Amino acid sequence: MTVFEATTGPGETPPADAVAPRDSTAQAPTSVARLNATIRDFVARWNTVWVEGEITSWNVRAGNVFARLKDTRSDAQISIRLWSSVRARVPSDLGVGDHVVAAVKADYFVKSGDFSFAVSAMKHVGLGDQLERLEKLRVQLRQEGLFDPARKKRLPFLPHVIGLITGERSDAEKDVHRNAELRWPQVRFRTEYAAVQGDRCVPETLAALQRLDADPEVDVIVIARGGGDPQTLLGFSDERLVRAVAAARTPIVSAIGHENDHPLLDDVADLRASTPTDAAKRVVPDVGEQRALIAQLRSRATSRLTQRLSHDIAQLEQLRSRPVLRSPDPLIDARAQETWLLLSRGRDAVQRQLDDAGRRTSELRASLRALSPAATLARGYAIAYLDGGVILRDAADAPAGSALTITVDRGSVAARSEGEIAEGA
Repeated sequence: MTVFEATTGPGETPPADAVAPRDSTAQAPTSVARLNATIRDFVARWNTVWVEGEITSWNVRAGNVFARLKDTRSDAQISIRLWSSVRARVPSDLGVGDHVVAAVKADYFVKSGDFSFAVSAMKHVGLGDQLERLEKLRVQLRQEGLFDPARKKRLPFLPHVIGLITGERSDAEKDVHRNAELRWPQVRFRTEYAAVQGDRCVPETLAALQRLDADPEVDVIVIARGGGDPQTLLGFSDERLVRAVAAARTPIVSAIGHENDHPLLDDVADLRASTPTDAAKRVVPDVGEQRALIAQLRSRATSRLTQRLSHDIAQLEQLRSRPVLRSPDPLIDARAQETWLLLSRGRDAVQRQLDDAGRRTSELRASLRALSPAATLARGYAIAYLDGGVILRDAADAPAGSALTITVDRGSVAARSEGEIAEGA
């Protein structure tokens, strides 16, 4: 029996005019429902198998889990689901990145045509290879200081040009543009398109980053993607991309949009935004808020200035109302009279001191004259000097023939000694 020989599933009645898939022709085709039922019946005969892989997606909905399992040596993947009854029997800490083995049985949904595997048992094998590599790289980059907040650059208050790296015609691009333009209509973008998953993600993102970082007009660069499962976000944890972002001169904003298992790009970027919409709000200020802030500041400045002017006017009026300023002449007259009295007293004191000094000078002059040898000479006396200017005090010091100089009141004369004269001669 081939895959097309089955007709309907259990409990289903095929239409009376339904053509079996093996009997279908261009003139008498089979129905989609009968084809899907045939496939389901064929798949239902497959046995349960144990498969090894790494969990790359883990979504819980209404108690059931819808996930994906990736081959550990290639990119091959399968879709799996755990019903709530099975989930209660598997380890509660299962999640993305876990390396597991699972008992799966193929299942095909007739209504939607989806093919997946139902899990009946699952257990840990070890940390997934990809998660393990990412964790080692995360530790290495942290030790090198690439996650240090001190090295991260501040975003400009109002960027003139925003560089945007995202997928072409993606929702992320629309979200960033729409929300940024709503906040600041004059904002300008320079958009570089790059693959946001797969083998082309890293090289194209690196090339776009290099072009935008070299543009002097670009003030900030946003790398945006609208979320995804960890498997599709692996490119944003690539070491080459992470190091290029750390070395960029322009501030970088990461807007990958995956909260649970964020890529390494989020850690090394200068700012991490939860979504592309959040990135637009954090990169561009809101023009309405800024206008309101300016109006508030102007109101505060006007109020303070008015208050200061009112205070100064009141203080000036208070000063002007004082008697001394209203009519200063009496104060000036009183000070003028006081100044005249002080000046008169000063003159009298100085004159008295001058008179006292004059009298004292006259007294000293008289005393000096009385004691001066010149006064004695004026009375007729004379002074005899020996050679060398020695005053002759003893006649014995001037024997006969000694040269003498006789000083009188008016001048001096030369003389010669005739010797000592006896007393009474």
